[in-house]
Amino acid sequence: MKNYSLRKRVLVTGGAGFLGSHLCARLVRAGHEVLCVDNFFTGARANIAPLLAQPNFELLRHDVTFPLFVEVDEIYNLACPASPIHYQFDPVQTTKTSVIGAINMLGLARRTKARILQASTSEVYGDPTVHPQTESYWGNVNPIGVRSCYDEGKRCAETLFFDYQRQHGTEIRVARIFNTYGPRMHPRDGRVVSNFIVQALQDQDITLFGNGEQTRSFCYVDDLIDGMVRLMENSSAFSGPVNLGNPVEWTIRDLAQRVIEQTGSRSSIVWRDLPSDDPKQRQPDIALARAMLGWEPRVGLDEGLRNTIAYFRELAAGDWCSTPH
Repeated sequence: MKNYSLRKRVLVTGGAGFLGSHLCARLVRAGHEVLCVDNFFTGARANIAPLLAQPNFELLRHDVTFPLFVEVDEIYNLACPASPIHYQFDPVQTTKTSVIGAINMLGLARRTKARILQASTSEVYGDPTVHPQTESYWGNVNPIGVRSCYDEGKRCAETLFFDYQRQHGTEIRVARIFNTYGPRMHPRDGRVVSNFIVQALQDQDITLFGNGEQTRSFCYVDDLIDGMVRLMENSSAFSGPVNLGNPVEWTIRDLAQRVIEQTGSRSSIVWRDLPSDDPKQRQPDIALARAMLGWEPRVGLDEGLRNTIAYFRELAAGDWCSTPH
């Protein structure tokens, strides 16, 4: 077993994305040697630009559906488009990224004896019939719907991780990530927080799907990254899966009203039909994260929205179109 108290060589796949770039910055600040791998389908060089001058940061353009041969101590596997607009653009490739990408990174972890963390998702619970969702819940997922490339790809990746643990003794960690928001979100990723903020800042109508009473929990990115690092660095044999998210539940209508208030927008709310397979409720039970990691979110929605709105105001002052596709 490796000594996890020392400076480590850390691979972050999807490292130029929203979560990956924040994780890379956290690891660089901690003094680790960080290799950021990204194919830039949804990631952006601008997200990791401040890190490029750091001597302990390296960037590699690479697609995880192809094997990677490097020497590392830890692997954070975040590579996969995570918003419906992006993962439905090429659903076959999305499934390949989750499944073949997991196989390739697990193979690397096995060869190098590295500890590996899988960034899984609350989407493994589908449209849940249990509320809030605990890790013991097996989910309610449509295996042939338009979201299935992502949902089932992530479920299969979890299967692979635990099979590698059982069959090969690979040190794994599995985090089920719930809705996360913050600076560096893509302005056109179709997620509810970024959608509402972009529409509000441009005084456009804010689009609510369904009746607006469906619920989500919103975790600020700094809290989420702290949970991931705690899970990776946990010296116990605890592998997860573990929910990482904010257990405070909000209706989509409440979120829209808060965004309008904080932006001072003149936007009105308009209603559209609910998309296919869109879950009605999503709220994590984080009792396991509290018990095993000593972790819980600290940033409230109002504070997190202020920081995120400030980021999008800065983008708007430049050129929306200069951000990645």
